[in-house]
Amino acid sequence: MTFVLSKLFWYVASPGNLCVLLILAGALRLALTRRRRGLGLVLAGGLGLAAIAVLPLSAWAIAPLENRFPQPALPEHVDGIVVLGGGVNPRISAARGRPSVRDAAERLFAAGELARRYPKARIVMSGGEASIFPTGRPEATVMRDVLVSQGIDASRIATETTSRNTYENAVETHRLAQPKPGEIWVLITSAWHMPRAVGCFRTAGWTILPYPVDYQTTGHPEAITTLQLNRELVRLDVALREWAGLVVYAALGRTEALFPGP
Repeated sequence: MTFVLSKLFWYVASPGNLCVLLILAGALRLALTRRRRGLGLVLAGGLGLAAIAVLPLSAWAIAPLENRFPQPALPEHVDGIVVLGGGVNPRISAARGRPSVRDAAERLFAAGELARRYPKARIVMSGGEASIFPTGRPEATVMRDVLVSQGIDASRIATETTSRNTYENAVETHRLAQPKPGEIWVLITSAWHMPRAVGCFRTAGWTILPYPVDYQTTGHPEAITTLQLNRELVRLDVALREWAGLVVYAALGRTEALFPGP
């Protein structure tokens, strides 16, 4: 139920959707009342979109998440590599009969790089179907196919296919991998997602080495944007969703801190 509610909530709370809904509601009220009662809603939605386009709101929101965990000094030996889902599109992959990747595909490129650097390391692809309407093709299965196409031996790759969110990623992957005390495991996910992911893995009883990838900002303060509304909306949506996830997960006890850090 929590999974479904979170999906439905964000359909409305997403910055772009919310602004559009305000404009539509205001326009409807203007049409029905023939007065200016809906003008405030239209202005709020329009000004919201303008602010997102002009001000670097998305960079301000996402940079602290990305900067939370620096790039690690990788050890000589690694026992295992965990890759979280989000870099593939299961629905298109199922329809087209071949792997289809998303913007977060760098997670898979990094996995292939580390798999070649540590040829004896186990690899776990973690991700079920994070959709209200499943397709029958889990993310982890598609992710495995991508790594195999890069020349990684399929026998090294285990797939965790039941998780639908980050907390389930941690719990189910820990159950599958059964890491032994003293083993070194590397966690690959997008830099903006790393704080929540690390918090969940710690709660699951697993101290894991963060390897952030898929950066969306330079990490330095930005004063202006490139006036690309679509890009700014996408980044702001990602950032606000992640901050909301941190708050909810901390409240539910799924992470040990509100903003997990090194």
